Parts: sequence; structure tokens; C-alpha cells
Amino acid sequence: MPTEGSAKKACCLVSEILEECGIDRKKVRQAKRQVLEGVILFCQWQLERMETSRSAQGKKKARKVEVE
Repeated sequence: MPTEGSAKKACCLVSEILEECGIDRKKVRQAKRQVLEGVILFCQWQLERMETSRSAQGKKKARKVEVE
């Protein structure tokens, strides 16, 4: 088991792994930002869909359907 002096922080280990893969902080930050912007855009789109379906529900009338 490593002693306190030789133990590395998790953030340092992640940084080392990313460096070994050839990914720097700038690329990681950029990818993170794009993912978050995508999630925000998706949530806004879902909210718009919910609002339009809610307003459309009031206009629809029930239909009679024959079942065989």
C-alpha cells in the first residue's frame, strides 16, 4: 500500500492518463463544453415539444373507432 508521500491525487492520475493518450486540457474542456451545450439544446427542444403537444391536446377531439 502506498504511503502518504508517494500517493497521487486522482486528478493528477487522470491528467497523466489523458497526456499519455495525447489529449490535453484544452481538448477535454472543449469536448466537455460541447457535450453540455448539446444537453442544454436537447432539453430546450424537449420543453418546446412538451409545450406544443400540451397546446395541441386541447384542440383534439375524441374519435369513434370501430374495432373488429
